[in-house]
Amino acid sequence: MRLPVISCSLDPVSTSRRLAERSASLLRANGHGSEVVDLATAPLPAFDNDQVFDSDAFGALHDVIRESDGVVLAFPIYNWAPSSAVKSLIEATGATGEGRRAAWFDKVVTFVCAAGLPHSYMATGALAQSLMLDFKCVVNPYTAYIAERDWEAGTLSVDRAARLEKTMTVHAELAGLLRDRTSLSDWEV
Repeated sequence: MRLPVISCSLDPVSTSRRLAERSASLLRANGHGSEVVDLATAPLPAFDNDQVFDSDAFGALHDVIRESDGVVLAFPIYNWAPSSAVKSLIEATGATGEGRRAAWFDKVVTFVCAAGLPHSYMATGALAQSLMLDFKCVVNPYTAYIAERDWEAGTLSVDRAARLEKTMTVHAELAGLLRDRTSLSDWEV
């Protein structure tokens, strides 16, 4: 299956990017096609509902998401919320006006989060709700939420490494189970 991981951090020494690489590696180890698409090197302009659609990054990202069987979004948590980069990505590739079709319809989506503290675990709730209600995505209930204290001398702790592995396993299982579904969604309320 095609299960890309999108690294949604613009930080040059991003922890969520390290988690994105590890997530893709776990998926590839289980026989899936998984590449890391890094928004830091394929910069998507801020969502303006206009010129963003003319950017090269928009077209490439829209295709990666649309052609996938499921998407892993790896992003930092800032101020109790997902980063603006992940939100801008979803707004741009999810836009449906002027003949555009959102890339996100019916995707299995998994969150891999990097945070300073473990206290903002629920920060992904509004993002998950938007993906489910707007695009009929199936959001993996196993989020890999990794705080700074989960790293020991640059190595992910055993329990968090196990959680990341379980999260990727469930992601692939959900994508496989839903891959051949006959119902397809479009924009509707």
